[in-house]
Amino acid sequence: MVAIVNRRNSDLVDRADGVLYTSDGRDVEMSVASTKAFYAQAVAGNLLAVAVADAAGAPGSPDRAELLAGLRDLPEAMVEVLALRDHVASIAARHAPGRRYWAVVGSGPNLVAAREIRIKLSELCYKSIAADATEDKKHIDLSSEPLILVCATGLVGSTADDVAKEVAIYRAHKAAPVVVADAGSSRFAGEHDVVSVPPVHPRLAFLLSTMVGHLFGYEAARAIDAQAGPLRSAHAAIEAEAERRLAGEPVRDLAGDAVGGLSVSDALAADLAGELAKSATAFTDELRTGRLNGHLEASTAVRLSTLFRFALGVVPLESYQLEFGRVGTPALVLDDLAAALTVAIEELTRPIDAIKHQAKTVTVGISRTDETLLNARLAREVIEAGAPRDSLSYRTLRALVALDPAVADVAGYTRYQVDGLDGASPTAAIVDRGGVSTGIRSRTDGDPALRGTKHRVAVDRDVLVTRGVRDDRIIVLVPEVKDRETVGITLLHVALRERLAPDVLRGVLQGYGNRYAAVRDAVCETESDLRDDLLAEVPVVNLLTDPVPDIADRLRT
Repeated sequence: MVAIVNRRNSDLVDRADGVLYTSDGRDVEMSVASTKAFYAQAVAGNLLAVAVADAAGAPGSPDRAELLAGLRDLPEAMVEVLALRDHVASIAARHAPGRRYWAVVGSGPNLVAAREIRIKLSELCYKSIAADATEDKKHIDLSSEPLILVCATGLVGSTADDVAKEVAIYRAHKAAPVVVADAGSSRFAGEHDVVSVPPVHPRLAFLLSTMVGHLFGYEAARAIDAQAGPLRSAHAAIEAEAERRLAGEPVRDLAGDAVGGLSVSDALAADLAGELAKSATAFTDELRTGRLNGHLEASTAVRLSTLFRFALGVVPLESYQLEFGRVGTPALVLDDLAAALTVAIEELTRPIDAIKHQAKTVTVGISRTDETLLNARLAREVIEAGAPRDSLSYRTLRALVALDPAVADVAGYTRYQVDGLDGASPTAAIVDRGGVSTGIRSRTDGDPALRGTKHRVAVDRDVLVTRGVRDDRIIVLVPEVKDRETVGITLLHVALRERLAPDVLRGVLQGYGNRYAAVRDAVCETESDLRDDLLAEVPVVNLLTDPVPDIADRLRT
């Protein structure tokens, strides 16, 4: 037995009577032939056949001299094929990203090429790919409208004519045939997706088909991987934002608004939003043209597209719960977007040597900053009163955080269930109470009709600080929302601080319905500016509960 091997220490060496080595032994692949081994073994096989014929005294094939001459000229022809890389890359970029189903076909020696190409395409592009005889393909899976790489080098006469007819059938079934043919062949002239290779000996031509197939697999993998580029940029931007937050920089939402009275950098907000917008545009363009159809799962594409819209403010956060089943915050959206980007990047990444930027499968943890909101005292009081976490919108949590410095104590709570808000007679019924609330009679005990300040809170879905109608107690009304409809209200009985320092007070009023800006605008109708020192002299209860025009009148000099 004579063996043709790459590895000097191959087990086959010990079992063979003679060995032909095709490399210097550095190849570490076992059981699966490497790309260079395929070409080397094809040449070695031909040379071995000539040697066996000589040893046996057989005359050999009539074209023996031409075959040996072809072997000598083969390296030059292979160099010419390598020069076709840009043309192969353009074809791969045009078809590989958008086609989900692929096949490689060939007849005679070209079927060997097809089977070798199938292996390398599967390895590089992460696809299950069929390898068939050219004439059999039309009977199997043309209904899938696949990308078909047709190995048609070295064909002459009626065989070549038959392959041309098969290619016409592929095209008629909306497949995308890419033909590898000899230069000068008229059968495929004028076809857009033909790779013409130098004519070589017919028994060696399949090697050039294989070369084109290997180049195609490499460039196809690059084209698919390139689609992940914009997604990697978006992921990196979110990761950078997470690192800034972990480093203790101010927490902000996507619009650059202050959260809990903390100062923020509009420039940082603009950087993040700008990068996400650019990435979303590139992703949407690819999605719209169908170029992502081949390798991105439909569920991934839909989720990513939806999350981009939420992150960029195209769709309001109030709709997030309808889409994903939980109340949305900017931080949560960024976390979910980062997770969706990771999945999409993994689906599109093809890690060949030329690809420098690989997918990052990290959890960036933007929503950890939500804990800042949930750990605020008023938010904890509402949740401990029984309000489900997912019923508190991001806007509600922000308002509660902003109000925290103004509240000296929480003395009790009452939770109401709201029904029929979309009808003519909405109602509110007590479901739980605690603290001082247990000793206070509620109007809803005898009259469940929802009206007044509770109705206003239910409709507007905004946190409201107000006074009790009958006892003048200070209360905070907090809406509980599900599917963009108020389903409950938590009422907190609170004691407010008498005064606050100007900078703290400004943060409280900014976070509470942007009341600071409203007061400033009202004052500046007649005054040049709003003096924060004068504002701080007004009792906090009045600043939070009195009408804005009344507050402005007190501040005018």
